[in-house]
Amino acid sequence: MTINNKIVFATIVALGALGAAHSANAQGGMSHMTVTGRTTQPIGHYEYCKVYRADCSIRTSDTKPMQLTRARWGELVQVNDKANRRVQPVTDQEFYHVEEYWTYPDRFGDCEDYVLLKRKMLMQLGWPASSLLVTVVRQANGDGHAVLTVRTDRADYVLDNLRNEIVAWNEAGYRYLKRQSASFSGAWEGIDDSRSSVVGSVN
Repeated sequence: MTINNKIVFATIVALGALGAAHSANAQGGMSHMTVTGRTTQPIGHYEYCKVYRADCSIRTSDTKPMQLTRARWGELVQVNDKANRRVQPVTDQEFYHVEEYWTYPDRFGDCEDYVLLKRKMLMQLGWPASSLLVTVVRQANGDGHAVLTVRTDRADYVLDNLRNEIVAWNEAGYRYLKRQSASFSGAWEGIDDSRSSVVGSVN
């Protein structure tokens, strides 16, 4: 199967999953994250903003989530797949010899670099910055991680370099800590993740 055919097939499968995920979220009443107000900015993003000032200066009063059509879902699938194939995972310590360094990756990158790349690619396709939020989570083993939260009218979904499948935020198995503000790309907000069914080791 060629790469293009794989993407088409993945899109078809994902569209079926989209309806199922939307139905499950609607029943559970947890389709969107709840934010708790301003919180501290990750040091990596702070340093990133010194270089990419324009990307950290986007303000909007219209924070309505993106309408999720089949075409837009297809864009999410293709961007997630393309970025995950294009970039090889490597830690900042291994590649840059520093603990934390956020940037757009070329061939190698850490989790937040995948996120920044996917965010940029989707913005080039017309997605608003207010619907594409860098998000900090904790994995089941306790390690920190970053994913891209995509805010839509159906649910909040996550694009992740650790999986090609796009899932609703509450199906990813993470404890959510903070994310970019939808109204100002240079600010961050806390996330109220009080779910009792998240993987036990991060409770």
